[in-house]
Amino acid sequence: MPIGPGANIHEYLSAVNGLPLLAPEEERELGRRLYHHQDLDAARQMVMAHLRFVGHVARSYSGYGLSLSDLIQEGNIGLMKAVKRFNPDVGVRLVTFALHWIRAEIHEFILRNWRIVKVATTKAQRKLFFNLRSQKKRLGWMSNDEVSRVAESLGVKPNEVREMESRLSGQDLGFDPTDADDEETAIRTPANSLEDFSYDPARQFENSSQGENMGANLKNALAVLDSRSQDIIQQRWLIDDTATLQDLATKYNVSAERIRQLEKNALAKVKLAMRTI
Repeated sequence: MPIGPGANIHEYLSAVNGLPLLAPEEERELGRRLYHHQDLDAARQMVMAHLRFVGHVARSYSGYGLSLSDLIQEGNIGLMKAVKRFNPDVGVRLVTFALHWIRAEIHEFILRNWRIVKVATTKAQRKLFFNLRSQKKRLGWMSNDEVSRVAESLGVKPNEVREMESRLSGQDLGFDPTDADDEETAIRTPANSLEDFSYDPARQFENSSQGENMGANLKNALAVLDSRSQDIIQQRWLIDDTATLQDLATKYNVSAERIRQLEKNALAKVKLAMRTI
């Protein structure tokens, strides 16, 4: 049987619920075979016997809008990590040890995929993300007393509770309207709300004037160079088909390194002249 659920999630859950559980002594024996001898068949048996518990945990996270199949798949990864690290000689049952790893993988998956804009990045925010809904007693925004109570209960600051409440109440908004949006919804999308300054006469004049000024300043700055340095800058920076150092070295009968030095010195003079104009 595959570790992950397929298209028919109900059939998968029914199948894993039918797998036999391990007796305590059988679990210890399989755990020792894996822990001390890296027996992969023992690992497989331990994972298969605990798949049903992943399904139970994954169902408790069904309110985040993610598919149960994906949640189970991530939980199964956590289960396999737990099996790999399980030490049977500690005296703890695998299911108790594995619950932490199963939940941790599901938490990470939810935080990565629940929103395009991440709503929980710090430790306090993660705690709030997974507990705030259950702490709220009613719909709507919480009062100051409710915020203080939740903050004290979860060991976080009141302003962090307010911030997470705001994040959880927000909705992702697409930049462009979709085919399913009605006219009113489509108008509210950012693509139809942002101003386009491309054809603003004032902006066009400002950009044109700025470009002309920069061109004039560059021309005046180049005038401080000798004719050879002007040509080097022109050939290296101001034409489409730029020349190589070797091309200019051949033209002026000097080494490429000498051209590089002349270019460096000329650029420094041009930058200085541009700042003083």
